[in-house]
Amino acid sequence: MKECLYLEVPTPDTNAVCTWLQQTWTPVVGAKIITPDGIRLQSATVPSELSIFVWSVQRSTYLKAFRWGDKPFAREKQILSQLTIDLRQQFPQTYPKPPEIDLSQQSIFEALAPYYPETVHFFKKMPNGEYDLTRCYWWEKRWRQGVRNPKQPQQVIFETPTQDNASPDYDLIYIGGALGVVHAAVMAQLGYRVLLVERLPFGRMNREWNISRDEFQSLINLGLFTPAEFETLIAREYKDGFNKFFDSNNPPHLKSKVLHTPTVLNIAIDSEKLLRLCGERLRNAGGEIWDETEFERADISENAVTVALKSLKTGETQTATGRLLMDAMGTASPIAWQLNGGRAFDSICPTVGGVVRGLKPEVWDSDYGDVLNSHGDISRGRQLIWELFPVEEDYLTIYLFHYHQIHPDNPGSLLEMYEDFFTILPEYRRCEMEDLEWKKPTFGYIPGHFTVGERDRVVAFDRLLAIGDAASLQSPLVFTGFGSLVRNLPRLTTLLDFALKNDLLQTKHLRKIHAYQSNIAVTWLFSKGMMVPTGATLPPERINAMLNTFFGLLANEPPEVADTFIKDRFTWFTFNRLALKAAFMNPRLIPWIWEQGGTHDLLRWLGSYFNFGLSSLIGLLFAWFPAFLPRLQPWLESRYPSLWLRLLSFSYTLNAGMGRRYTGGVKLSPPNRVGVPSEVSS
Repeated sequence: MKECLYLEVPTPDTNAVCTWLQQTWTPVVGAKIITPDGIRLQSATVPSELSIFVWSVQRSTYLKAFRWGDKPFAREKQILSQLTIDLRQQFPQTYPKPPEIDLSQQSIFEALAPYYPETVHFFKKMPNGEYDLTRCYWWEKRWRQGVRNPKQPQQVIFETPTQDNASPDYDLIYIGGALGVVHAAVMAQLGYRVLLVERLPFGRMNREWNISRDEFQSLINLGLFTPAEFETLIAREYKDGFNKFFDSNNPPHLKSKVLHTPTVLNIAIDSEKLLRLCGERLRNAGGEIWDETEFERADISENAVTVALKSLKTGETQTATGRLLMDAMGTASPIAWQLNGGRAFDSICPTVGGVVRGLKPEVWDSDYGDVLNSHGDISRGRQLIWELFPVEEDYLTIYLFHYHQIHPDNPGSLLEMYEDFFTILPEYRRCEMEDLEWKKPTFGYIPGHFTVGERDRVVAFDRLLAIGDAASLQSPLVFTGFGSLVRNLPRLTTLLDFALKNDLLQTKHLRKIHAYQSNIAVTWLFSKGMMVPTGATLPPERINAMLNTFFGLLANEPPEVADTFIKDRFTWFTFNRLALKAAFMNPRLIPWIWEQGGTHDLLRWLGSYFNFGLSSLIGLLFAWFPAFLPRLQPWLESRYPSLWLRLLSFSYTLNAGMGRRYTGGVKLSPPNRVGVPSEVSS
């Protein structure tokens, strides 16, 4: 018996494919015999036959053809080629989009039930299901609008020559209350007048956060939390995390063992409690929070930024003035779309899931996490990947996501993903869906930017700075904007504090304040290799083969190598050593990525790689600089503040820009500020 053909047919209607195969399709030769799941083809001239059958998994259909016999079936290649072409014509790849609905005439449940029945059914079981499903629909519609019109994004930032001699109401205005409140609380404790604007009721989250102890330590060092408070924020700490990808259809040398990562994302944070505590810190330091308030536009003058806001509770328009506007609105940020035009983001991870309990102990031990897992091959143009993390009590947070190329015809659908999630969860972890208890949904778009250098993406404008997912600076493997923000918070805080003290709030100054890491920038090629280009058809097993190549390689390395790589702390030498080993293990890896990404992106990546090498060389040559810089501070900081900001940013780039902790020892002495945290002053 020999496998001759393996295809994915991009439709959840497996019965329709089977019926077409049995009743409609006519092979060029051979007698067709009906079987329960397909057909058999017999030949009168050779003692062989072809068995063709279909099955369903991941809400898609898969087909295989096996030859029974020692000799090829009559005109075998022609038959299988004809079958492939006919299947592609009969069941083409489609990219569904949500319907246009009018919620003044019906509820979100009534409007979406004909299109997403499983999604509606299970959102009804959630405490705030109607509100959350409406938000999910709104987020997808807003995202699609930006993708469809990338060259003409909505203008929300306006420059005005008008100058107001009155002092601004605030030093900092943050738009976005999830990641925004973490940063805002730190700056408020430094003595700045802070306003936080949030579209949702403050403290509500549609994402859960995981991190490791050593990474969270930066928030403790900054004085935002005490060690004891950090312990109260831990919803669960698991013993080990697993990384494993489906490899049943991979050749033997591309099958891999489980990669264990016990210190990667092993701390599940009670995100809503963290937000509440940050909100308390912010208010206690004199800051304000305006929740259920939507950002509409910002007018930037030479000495202030005026923000127009709309209360979602009353419909009234409000304004606020500040010295600096902080964009923390995430992937839906209209500011990010305007500033970056057609290249706001290069990729996205549509992510859905929920916080749930009811999985039986024999199915999953809550002391363990699934960091990255797949249970099937490419499904309807996506390689679906699972994450599972224990949280408080016996709840689990389960995510389903995929790496996605942004395309106007195929922006990526949260609602379609949710229909997948609720349908195929029992395939991933054996469970009775009706027995599960749902606490809340978790969803969002996690952005990615194929960065060549630190200036490749616009994260700053006069009196405006982006952070978190709005800045699209995060790892392509497991970290979102939360991980990037936490790891780089000392860097961002120190630089921003100095810029505010010296009124260095023009673009040329603010672009020095960022979370860019050259070692992360070079890894975007991995995420490119995990995407199925819109309109393309790949062998179903290919992406799993690439993932197993790399994660199998890490599984054979010492544990600290995997930990360092996945936490984005790897060096140029480590990257090259692992890349060469991966290429030796799977010589087709680069041609595969080239085919999926194209020559243009491969050349762009070579720019990232060159920049990574150059940054590493500069880091070696100037390794002495962070320790030397404090000697210049007494006379340089006050005389030449702009130059000092540049040098301080460069000093951080040598350490934090490569994923390492800053070791500079620079002293800040902010006038008229509440006590500076130890991480800033050490």
